[in-house]
Amino acid sequence: MTTSKIFKFLLFGFCCGLFLYTCKNETKKTEEAKQPEWVNLLSKNNLDDWIVKIKGYPVGDNYKNTFRVSNGVLSVDYTEYNDTFNNTFGHIYYKKPFSNYKLRLDYRFLDNQIADGEAWAYKNSGVMLHCENPKTIGLDQGFPVSIEAQLLGGNGEVERPTGNVCTPGMHITIENKLITEHCIQSTSKTFHDDQWIHVELEVYNDSIIKHFINGDKVMEYSKPIYGGEYNTSLWESKAGDPVKSGYISLQSESHPIEFKNIEILELPN
Repeated sequence: MTTSKIFKFLLFGFCCGLFLYTCKNETKKTEEAKQPEWVNLLSKNNLDDWIVKIKGYPVGDNYKNTFRVSNGVLSVDYTEYNDTFNNTFGHIYYKKPFSNYKLRLDYRFLDNQIADGEAWAYKNSGVMLHCENPKTIGLDQGFPVSIEAQLLGGNGEVERPTGNVCTPGMHITIENKLITEHCIQSTSKTFHDDQWIHVELEVYNDSIIKHFINGDKVMEYSKPIYGGEYNTSLWESKAGDPVKSGYISLQSESHPIEFKNIEILELPN
């Protein structure tokens, strides 16, 4: 083989190698670009992307500035209530529904419960998953049809685990058994003080849902369906149907609470 032919052969091999390397690199970049990313749901540092619904008031009425945002922290605040809660249970919904996702946030309870709040609502709040559309909620409806990842705090004396599950208008399955009880306790420990607590939730359509507290899995269940005493007439015809998606909301139940680092990672269907 002449020197010229050897050079052409080597040049051809180099070009082929360069082509394959470029294709592989571009494929890698495309795959990386497609990877889902965590999204901060409070990136605007205001309530523009959120919908408020408080019992007794129309959708969008943030009664007595219950929900507030400052410096990346969403607060449930009762300073304008004059110590009268009057069962005005409220929820604040992110503007669009989700189906498959991971949600993470930090929460802490502050100060004292408002004077006429229910005893069970002491240091009690929650993240509502697969919620009904806030526009369908009745004027005097206290809670949305949803699954609640219940957030609790201790009173310094008795055990009160957090990360429990409650099911207004729904049923779930745990270890292949249909659960119709309203609330099921998690394996979490009790947090008695006002420290920030980290929560992660994994939601897979109408399949598995998991709760994590400070990195530890404390609750797992599956197959959410419509049903139960909290159903309104709107949902009675859907009893037994699988729940595949819905809105995310945070609760106002009479005890001041703060949320921060609220982020979501949408997963492929």
